[in-house]
Amino acid sequence: MRVMTAMATMAFGTMIAPQMLQAQNPACAPRDTVLRKLADTYGETRQGIGLNGDNALIEVFASDETGSWTITITSGAGLTCLLASGQSYETLSEPLPSTDSDA
Repeated sequence: MRVMTAMATMAFGTMIAPQMLQAQNPACAPRDTVLRKLADTYGETRQGIGLNGDNALIEVFASDETGSWTITITSGAGLTCLLASGQSYETLSEPLPSTDSDA
């Protein structure tokens, strides 16, 4: 799930510029404010991180206690916007499919 979530996040994040997110999504605030809210209110900590094509920071936060999760995007200016959130987060480590062509 973590790998799939990260891949979906990266794909989505490369399509949307952080500047557009601020205008379209009222769930934006300075990065430190958002991180404090995720930790204090939901018990979420950072579980994954990456950069999109615009060099915006994409992060996945989740709570081991409750299973809640949040995906954020942060612009170079430090504005963080919520992209998605939900429940039932699970950390996975799945191997890549076999590349053998013996089928």
